[in-house]
Amino acid sequence: METVLSIQQLTKNFGRLCAVNNLNLEVKRGQVFGMLGPNGSGKTTTLGMLMGVTNPSSGSFNWFGQTPTHQLRKRIGAVLEHPIFYPYLSGQKNLELMALIKEAPLENISRVLELVELSGRKDDKYKTYSLGMKQRLAIASALLNDPIVLILDEPTNGLDPMGIAEIREIIKRIANDGRTIILASHLLDEVQKVCTHFAILRKGNMVHSGPVDDVGKGEETVEVAAFHDDLPLILGAFAGTAGVKKDGSNYVVKMKDGFHSLELNRYLFEKGIVASHLVTQKKSLEKQFLEILAEADHAALAKG
Repeated sequence: METVLSIQQLTKNFGRLCAVNNLNLEVKRGQVFGMLGPNGSGKTTTLGMLMGVTNPSSGSFNWFGQTPTHQLRKRIGAVLEHPIFYPYLSGQKNLELMALIKEAPLENISRVLELVELSGRKDDKYKTYSLGMKQRLAIASALLNDPIVLILDEPTNGLDPMGIAEIREIIKRIANDGRTIILASHLLDEVQKVCTHFAILRKGNMVHSGPVDDVGKGEETVEVAAFHDDLPLILGAFAGTAGVKKDGSNYVVKMKDGFHSLELNRYLFEKGIVASHLVTQKKSLEKQFLEILAEADHAALAKG
């Protein structure tokens, strides 16, 4: 796969504060890449450097194998902060102005409005838009140049659940067009739902990167409930059981590698037990995220 973005030892210092420290990263064409981390982890600073808003202290990066130039950045759309639109102009008129500034074809406007589901409100004044609609217009503006890459900084920040769901579906739609998307977020659930790959930043350091599909691999637990007095003993005797613990009215069975809920259910049935509740659980991104940060904190303390 073609490398769209390559970062080598990218560093940004603000006085004594190191906001980004020796970051190395690659993003391939077609990926939806999530930069994940708590506030102050260096996500926004990294995106600012990639778009030429902030100058790096050291290190380098290239887009499409080339040194960044103004012309090259035209192939990249970005929503780094809430862009300034004119409140008394319509969504359509605001995009016409943006298209003139960006030297983008005016015929692209109707297409991007449809993509972000604002065609029906294009003639309404910007000041009447909800926060979610304003964010969708910002994404439409970033797409005017038909960019290969779209960068989004906290695209669902401050939105209600419906607004978050709308942005999520728009991101998926844009990705389905074959574009590469890089987004920064602190919302773990959103990254797990829309991203193909992710990196975790902590205090300017990258502490993990990999495919989202790898989250939860190698660890499976099964929640079980059944009307049987000896259920914990029977669960413990199963060959695939690594451990059993009570959780409310259920028992949580940690499975050994290679064993799954199907074998456990068959085993119970053979013992004459019909489970009233049997649900497979895999490690969530949230759990892995917290474990990775805890490991990073432990390593930092040990080093110190």
